[in-house]
Amino acid sequence: MTPGLFDGYLRRLGFARPPRPTAEALFALQRAHVERIPYENLGIQLGRPPGIDPELSVRRIAAGRGGYCFHLNGAFAVLLEGLGFDVTRHLAGVIGRDERERRDVNGDHLALTVRVGGEEFFVDTGLGDGPYEPLPLRVGTYRQGEFTYELHPLDGELPGWRYVYEAGPFPVVNMLAAPAAVPADFEATHVRLSSSQDSGFVRTLALLRRDAHGIDALRGRVLSRTEPGKGTTERVLDTPGEFWAVVGGVFGRELDDLSPADRRTLWERVCAAHESWLAARR
Repeated sequence: MTPGLFDGYLRRLGFARPPRPTAEALFALQRAHVERIPYENLGIQLGRPPGIDPELSVRRIAAGRGGYCFHLNGAFAVLLEGLGFDVTRHLAGVIGRDERERRDVNGDHLALTVRVGGEEFFVDTGLGDGPYEPLPLRVGTYRQGEFTYELHPLDGELPGWRYVYEAGPFPVVNMLAAPAAVPADFEATHVRLSSSQDSGFVRTLALLRRDAHGIDALRGRVLSRTEPGKGTTERVLDTPGEFWAVVGGVFGRELDDLSPADRRTLWERVCAAHESWLAARR
């Protein structure tokens, strides 16, 4: 990484200067990341999926964009390494609610572990609805506010870990313990997830962000806010002005890379998908 490349990234996270590589700084960096950097797929929806080269992801985030796990955790890993943290990348897989008993690792997720202060942590800024802070990488149940997470050994073919958040639509992440190469281990999967018509990233526009109390999500035209103990509230965004105000405001996604034609295209695509969704529900 070239000198100064991380400056814009750190400013977006709210850091005026690089922090020292301590556990306290790691927690503060993850909190800032999931609050300020959205999980989003606008480029994929436009047919212009961004690559997952880590330096490209760092530059995109510094410029006000977001991404999904390969971009977000990929960039966060090199930022942490640049700050002096000991980071390991892992091949992982996200498991949906109907298949939560699976023990395989399908490679559709990049996960991180970080060693600092004599302890190892599970670190993930790339789930959208994931933990607000790092989790100690040891067996246990962990509370963060009203959220509850679990970590267990992965009893599959290879050693690893199993992250569980039962309240989410994708409640399980299976992760291999062995280090993964980046981006080589993920490139083919990224191409499939960002271009195949069978991919949820291609079918549905999505933005998510976390804060200490809940999860904001925009899926198509439906904006939701989920807070454990309070449930989920939803509203439908009826106009392009309202839609783009939410994308830029609630999720902090800069829009200067989108032309007026891009915005019209995305709004029309979102509306068509919304009508199909309503028809399926009926």
